Amino acid sequence: MIQTWRLDSPDQTLVFATQDQCLPRVLYWGKSLPLTEDLVALVISGEMDVTGGMLDANPDISLCPAQDQNFPGHLGMEIFGADGAPVTPRLRLQEVDVSADQLVFHCADTNAGIRYSAHFCIDATTGIITTKARLHCQSPMRLNWLAAPVLPAPQNSIEMVDFAGRWCGEFQTNTIPWSSGMRYRENRTGRTGHEHFPGLYLPCTGAQNTTGSVYALHYGWSGGHAMVAEELPDGRRQVQFGHAKGSHRDARQEFETAPLYAIYSPHGTNGCSIGFQRHLRDQIVKFPNSAAPRPVHYNCWEAVYFDHKIDELKDIATRAHDLGAERFVLDDGWFGLRDDDTSSLGDWDIDPRKYPDGLAPLVDHVTGLGMGFGIWFEPEMINPDSATYRAHPDWILGAPDQILGRQQMVLDLRIGAVQDYLFEKISNILSAYAVEYVKWDHNRVLPVSDAAQTEALYVLLARLNTAFPLVEFESCASGGGRIDFGILHHTHRVWLSDSNDALERLQIQHNAALFLPSIVTGSHVGPRNCHTSGRVIDMGMRAWVAAQRHMGFEMDPRELTDDEADTLRTVTTWWKSNRHWMGDADILRLNSADPAVVAEQQLSADAGRFVVFAGKVATSRQILPRPLPLTRLDPDAIYRIQLVNRADPPTLSRAEQAIKTQPLDLSGAYLMNHGLTLPWTFPTTIWVVEGKRL
Repeated sequence: MIQTWRLDSPDQTLVFATQDQCLPRVLYWGKSLPLTEDLVALVISGEMDVTGGMLDANPDISLCPAQDQNFPGHLGMEIFGADGAPVTPRLRLQEVDVSADQLVFHCADTNAGIRYSAHFCIDATTGIITTKARLHCQSPMRLNWLAAPVLPAPQNSIEMVDFAGRWCGEFQTNTIPWSSGMRYRENRTGRTGHEHFPGLYLPCTGAQNTTGSVYALHYGWSGGHAMVAEELPDGRRQVQFGHAKGSHRDARQEFETAPLYAIYSPHGTNGCSIGFQRHLRDQIVKFPNSAAPRPVHYNCWEAVYFDHKIDELKDIATRAHDLGAERFVLDDGWFGLRDDDTSSLGDWDIDPRKYPDGLAPLVDHVTGLGMGFGIWFEPEMINPDSATYRAHPDWILGAPDQILGRQQMVLDLRIGAVQDYLFEKISNILSAYAVEYVKWDHNRVLPVSDAAQTEALYVLLARLNTAFPLVEFESCASGGGRIDFGILHHTHRVWLSDSNDALERLQIQHNAALFLPSIVTGSHVGPRNCHTSGRVIDMGMRAWVAAQRHMGFEMDPRELTDDEADTLRTVTTWWKSNRHWMGDADILRLNSADPAVVAEQQLSADAGRFVVFAGKVATSRQILPRPLPLTRLDPDAIYRIQLVNRADPPTLSRAEQAIKTQPLDLSGAYLMNHGLTLPWTFPTTIWVVEGKRL
């Protein structure tokens, strides 16, 4: 007997099928099908032939590909009894929970004492499919691998795009051709990682940012994880995501994957990225006060590092406020005996040498200026040179003789006493002072990949969110080392990268927008002489790159020339006047015919206005800029466009172009089919163009 089910959003349809109660499979995932489609006919029409060198029937790529079906590829589950003997369950469909936008498939092997369920939910507004797998064992078992429900990959795709990175170089894209065999990536660092963001884009042949069919997935987990993208010898393809193998270190009866978020779009890469951006912003992140405008940050780290002097910090706060900052964040160095990174992590008491009267004099000064106050913690870490470690050497995760990372070890959050200690110490600060923001850092990888550590982190953050519902939390991990939809269930902002080099950050932001909206993505104006790259970058470039996301400053304002300060004020004022619509805007990557230009268009929710950022990262091969086509405009509408930073053309830009001096009224059709003709400029500069529908 054939059984079928379907889930739909405006742009996509997901069809499931099973025969004779076998574990269901995804029969179809792609562009929307008619509601009248005969799904049983799809099963019949999709039957594949059998030829030499094959089994007499083709094992399904089921939601959890299984050994009992002689599946020739990567299995969806690897489980062992408490004695270490492998278990090969024969899962059969028991029942299905059906609602308008959800399906839950309940399967079991009663002989093995194993129940498996696959949960699917589709959001009709954002188009995101959320799926996860759960496993219940009658007796404790050891799990090596459990994939989130497995999805087929398109056969009309010639390549996949996944993500690599490093400190100060996150969200680098890898474009890998499909071929027979398996692309297996595993991150065992115990956090989401700079090295492999758990995401995958699958563009079909001919797809670009603005056109074509694209599939995309993201595994919303903040610990070690693995990805499998496999092409079987018969040509079929599957994608699996799950926790890193072996990261469930103890025998259990209950296991659950993190949510796997997936989307298909017929509107190019941007169609998928819009779905992710909107879903994260509207369905996952819960801001303490969503109606309040996102404040301009000032972070003191690259101004003073560990050298905290109250009078200097007050002066810096005053200057930052004069430049337009609305929140002051006190970074590392305020606690214990913390004069460098070798000591005091874990000792979360205020340093009386630097703050003899506590933090009150600084907090009162900051709030007196009308700014909010934020503070840095790194709660999961501990220095061996700390009072806390000397009192509790048994609190660390991993071996006592492990290699240190940034002079520090990791606290074992699975220990109840550790959780209680951290909650108490953080609560003491948040209760004593008017703290509205916590920068939560994580500056080393874990010595082991342990799912229970990540689960315990979620518990601690949830506990703090409940106790302090008006405090925002930022996820920082040496910059972008812990960014994912899992951590953003508990936090409200990410520090995208420790690189404040505007040239590097332009590309990092561009790629991160495949998943992240601007409202959660922190971006700061760094020092003139960048501390992470050594590059000297003009203030205009630094400020406009920060204005593409949640804007802030992270430099010593005492170093600014009058011209630099004026430029920063101008850009900050522009950002404040536009943040009310940019926070809800879609970030659209533009197809640039010039590889030296990295460009995006932020389009308002009502599509009535937009801003284009066109950054030049290198010298072009041709002399003059190529036209830059825009996207998602009304072809019949007229848009008034104007160059925002029209005072920036260099002297070598000699023509009297109208765009340099006046607004232009152009049709959406022209702007999309021909594009913007921008002035010539040097590398490491950026053009900013506003557009409004008339």
